[in-house]
Amino acid sequence: MMKAVIAGAGTVGQQIARQLIEENRDVVVIEQDTRVARRVSNYLDCMVINGEVNNLEILERAGVGNADFFIAVTDSDEVNIISCGIVGEKFEVPCKIARIKNIEYENVYSTHNKFMGIDYLVNPEVEAAKDIIKAIEYGALSEVLRFEKTSFQIRNIIIEHNSPVVNTTIKELRESSGLDFLVAFISRQNELLIPSGYTKIMPEDNLYILASEEVLEELFASLGKFKLELKKIVIAGGGRIGTYVAEHLLEKQKRDMKFFSKRPFRFFKKIKHNIILIDRDIERCKQLSERFQGAIILNEDITDEGIYDMNQLYDYDLLITATGNQELNIISAIFGKTLGIKRAIAVVDKRNYVEMAGKLGVDVTVCKNSSMVNTILKLTRRGNIKNIYSFADGRVELIELMVENPDGAGRRLREINLPSETLVVSLTRNNTNILPDGNSVIKTGDYIVAISKKESIPKLVNIFTKKP
Repeated sequence: MMKAVIAGAGTVGQQIARQLIEENRDVVVIEQDTRVARRVSNYLDCMVINGEVNNLEILERAGVGNADFFIAVTDSDEVNIISCGIVGEKFEVPCKIARIKNIEYENVYSTHNKFMGIDYLVNPEVEAAKDIIKAIEYGALSEVLRFEKTSFQIRNIIIEHNSPVVNTTIKELRESSGLDFLVAFISRQNELLIPSGYTKIMPEDNLYILASEEVLEELFASLGKFKLELKKIVIAGGGRIGTYVAEHLLEKQKRDMKFFSKRPFRFFKKIKHNIILIDRDIERCKQLSERFQGAIILNEDITDEGIYDMNQLYDYDLLITATGNQELNIISAIFGKTLGIKRAIAVVDKRNYVEMAGKLGVDVTVCKNSSMVNTILKLTRRGNIKNIYSFADGRVELIELMVENPDGAGRRLREINLPSETLVVSLTRNNTNILPDGNSVIKTGDYIVAISKKESIPKLVNIFTKKP
């Protein structure tokens, strides 16, 4: 059984521990704060040790010498780095992961192979920026869930009160659209439903739809959400996330410029980005002006309504709100859209703000903690399980796994005793993607994506991965 020792029982450490426990991993958590350690031990089904993570005796008590992974996610960059260094020197742990916030440490890591014995550095701001860039590539229409072994994606769309699909069933929507897709689940009034074809679509339903990229774009267009070419972009917040995104967009523009330099000018115009960075800190704006000469830097407050008229921001394609205040990010994104900005992306710290922001009109909400947790979990995954996404505060999960000697191999899905409220939404065999139904036969070596309630995930994994 794979073993992981997690240093730090904050929000991120708890999320990682909970997820690994559900994947039947052996987990030990080390937490310095006595109250936090006591509280976490009451609801995490694993060993919780109260002590300092850079204390050799504590590390030995945690059984680090037998661990496959050491994951340092305390609030201190220095503690994370030092504890990984101690583990690297005193124990033979195959993989050591450290969360860091200071970009200078990342620069040192990039120039020194395995700095302090660390195998992977994970920066929450960098991971959030990656998710924003991914959203921009898809037109900032919605959240995008991608998988390792299938080209199918899951995207979400919130149904408005005046939508023509209100009170129609999912089966009727598929038949009327003529498109091949599957509604994996519906978020309705803080509950997640795993629907059937006869489930009616209601106002404010948040539909998570699985299909190919082309089908999703066509379906979204039929529901009034068209993919736009996002050329004119406003970034509110000149911190790390905002600068990472701006740097990517401007570097991409330089590459495109080089590629199109020998083409007619009309082609180049189509790919040029017009980027505005807004920050209320004058010193930071001076630094941004020196760093990003291809962008417009405004020393303004995003809450000042006057900047929209003064700079004609209402005519822009996309507003990214990436300040250090998650509530301000949501409000500013909503306000920008009411003034005419076509798409909005907001950055938050808490996952439970994502659903709320979507219902208020924010097109894409990126959660820093979730982005980082997903990245760390991908580094720990071996064997059958390829991806797990959590929803509704972890009560419902979407899992991608490889089938190995399933219970009733060669039988149809409807003949397999799946847990209640479980739906297999994707099947990949020999690089062919299939939207399965009850008559689909599951074979060893297939890759499936399934959704189920959290408590049913261990049984689901056991059905498809247990060895004879």
